[in-house]
Amino acid sequence: MQILRDAQGLGAFAGGVFVPTMGALHEGHRALIRRARDVAQGRPVVVSVFVNPTQFNDPTDFERYPRTLDADALACRESGADVLFAPGVDDVYPPSSPPASLPPLPEVATTPGLEDAHRPGHFQGVCQVCARLFELVRPSVAIFGEKDWQQLAVVRAMVRGLGLTLDIQGHPTIREPDGVAMSSRNMRLTPNHRRRAVALVRALAEASRHHDPIEAERAGRTVLLTSRIVPEYFVIRDAATLLAPVQGAPARALVAAPVGGVRLIDNAPWPGFSIEATPRQESGDSRS
Repeated sequence: MQILRDAQGLGAFAGGVFVPTMGALHEGHRALIRRARDVAQGRPVVVSVFVNPTQFNDPTDFERYPRTLDADALACRESGADVLFAPGVDDVYPPSSPPASLPPLPEVATTPGLEDAHRPGHFQGVCQVCARLFELVRPSVAIFGEKDWQQLAVVRAMVRGLGLTLDIQGHPTIREPDGVAMSSRNMRLTPNHRRRAVALVRALAEASRHHDPIEAERAGRTVLLTSRIVPEYFVIRDAATLLAPVQGAPARALVAAPVGGVRLIDNAPWPGFSIEATPRQESGDSRS
């Protein structure tokens, strides 16, 4: 596996399968890389590790984001990556170059009232960095995790809007044995708060037992409040637009809530979701 700290040399890997990350890789990221390896069929697999400052609306959150490049490189190598692209900020946003025009934000990034409302500026940063990384890496396929469901929808819409011939594929959320979605943020939870975080996935499972969206939302919020977790949102939405669900169209339950001062998000198909039927962490890997 090659490690590139700038864009020089990336041209040899154009047309490959790309997994963009911000590092602190866990089993969820490893699953994305293995999926990329399966999809590649002889094409190169490129993984980026770049903590993007433009998608953090809280500068403290940016500074506290874990940086573990040595461990990330090992995870990439073991999971089948051909290239780890780990640029600095000046490599992605060169100060000597004129500022690149920002891609227009699609409607799914501005109207649902979910992450767009609670993290102002976040999706502008996501679109900016993804458009720039796609320009540098020039992949034919990019793999994103479904845990950040609205982000996946935003990137898909942005790619369509820009007219890029790039296939954006989602991968199901990888979960811990107790059902909690894997996230780099989990490392910041105390043991007590980590146990309480199970309420998010329990809320999704409880909502899935109800076939009326209003009843499902009420059931999910009740699970959270019983665990002393006040959600920023717990909603049932159309899976594509993230607006009100449409009868007969795929829908999604989505939740965001602070647990012990750490903001967690999760989502699941609605209805039909159960903790027992979700992809889990492999037993040999204990990272979270």
